Amino acid sequence: MKQQAFNPYLPSWEYVPDGEPHLFGDRVYVYGSHDKFNAPIFCVNDYVCWSAPADDLSDWRCEGVIYRKNQDPKNKLGLRLLFAPDVCRGPDGRYYLYYAFDFMGIMGVAVCDTPAGEYQFLGHVKYPDGTVWGRRKGDQFPFDPGVLADDDGRVWLYSGFYTPAPAIATGGVRLRNDGGTVVELERDMVTMKGEPKVIFPKEGPGSFPNHEFFEASSIRKDGDQYLFVYSSRHNHELCYATSKRPDGGFTFGGTLVSLGDLFLDGRTEERDGLNYLGNTHGGLLNLGADWYIFYHRQTNRHSYSRQACAEKLERAPEGGFKQAETTSCGLNGGPLRGAGRYEARIACNLWSRDGVGRYDGSNPRKRLKAHPYFTQAGKDREGDGNQYIANMRDGAVAGFKYFKIKERTTISVETSGTGKGTMLVSDIPDFSRICAELSIAPDISWEAGLSLEAGVHALYFKFEGIGSVNFHTFELKT
Repeated sequence: MKQQAFNPYLPSWEYVPDGEPHLFGDRVYVYGSHDKFNAPIFCVNDYVCWSAPADDLSDWRCEGVIYRKNQDPKNKLGLRLLFAPDVCRGPDGRYYLYYAFDFMGIMGVAVCDTPAGEYQFLGHVKYPDGTVWGRRKGDQFPFDPGVLADDDGRVWLYSGFYTPAPAIATGGVRLRNDGGTVVELERDMVTMKGEPKVIFPKEGPGSFPNHEFFEASSIRKDGDQYLFVYSSRHNHELCYATSKRPDGGFTFGGTLVSLGDLFLDGRTEERDGLNYLGNTHGGLLNLGADWYIFYHRQTNRHSYSRQACAEKLERAPEGGFKQAETTSCGLNGGPLRGAGRYEARIACNLWSRDGVGRYDGSNPRKRLKAHPYFTQAGKDREGDGNQYIANMRDGAVAGFKYFKIKERTTISVETSGTGKGTMLVSDIPDFSRICAELSIAPDISWEAGLSLEAGVHALYFKFEGIGSVNFHTFELKT
């Protein structure tokens, strides 16, 4: 690659959650929602698209705005919000974008001749008699579309949400939320061939115990096997299921990634998570022999400024996927160089002295005041390099994985804030081995030798002291 790749893989000022990666031609395109920094709700901005060469996933390019909220005739004032979309290349060679307006209970479709051009409104997903899906009493709630144009020319649309939306949000129509659904579309890409069928029940027979369907439908095909990705009721993980047919018969495969690395290394309780929890959504990308899972993380102590991340997957012996751990080097193809200046924003693990919390409203804001978090200086979509970890108090830890460390490496950190104390550095999260100690005080920068053997290591930074530290960067020198 031309340069190193990090997590999050887009610029520090960009907030694109729900990322669906697709390979069209020789470029990878990511379609997602578009959060606003420090917004009061999800998905405030219009859709943008980012793309990168398939052979260099460090070189991301913004394709600009591809669809605006007010292009849909049911949202001329732009007051409804564009939630997680998906895109497919239809049987006619054109590109179709599927989206849902917040909790309105309607799914729209837009079309374009190119993957990242300006999409134009095509219609709303509807029954053969013209009734819009979601406007019949008892309809399954249209939400989080995942779409697959199959090799045989058939088109399949997946949808579903765990929690019932209030009737006031859906125009007074009471809709069902029984789990994940599928429906086949006509070649016009908007008309359903029949009724949506529940194939991923959220509870009871047919559900996946302890990993029941919640939202975030995403579908891919690998040879003759269909791979369905979804967010479970835990909300912090993406799971997958497989089948030999697109409309049912799926078998649970396992967890692909968890924001807190839960279900790895014996961690099953949320209090044991290695990062702050909240919703996540994404999809699979296959490039040759390599597979990746795309997902998003939370910032700013809430779920309304989420950022795009990705991890490379490893195949399990039985042919499925092993769970990926969250890293700072997801798309890099290996560990980061053990030399150079790194922004603290690429931390993949973050917790306070009391562990982690949830950024989904279950933790009152005042309770999160003692916790560190990712944030930025400036307003939404302002210049790069202004994101950092704020509010590291006594016992707070930021973890980075992985670096190829050389012998005789030194380390320094750049911080701000009122904190005074010591920044301990270790290659293991319990700090039973200390590799460096750096004094921390306002306007003072320190450097120390890093006591590590040459090799691939994680780096964990723990602040011990008084006050609050903002962690901006660290530098490795050989």
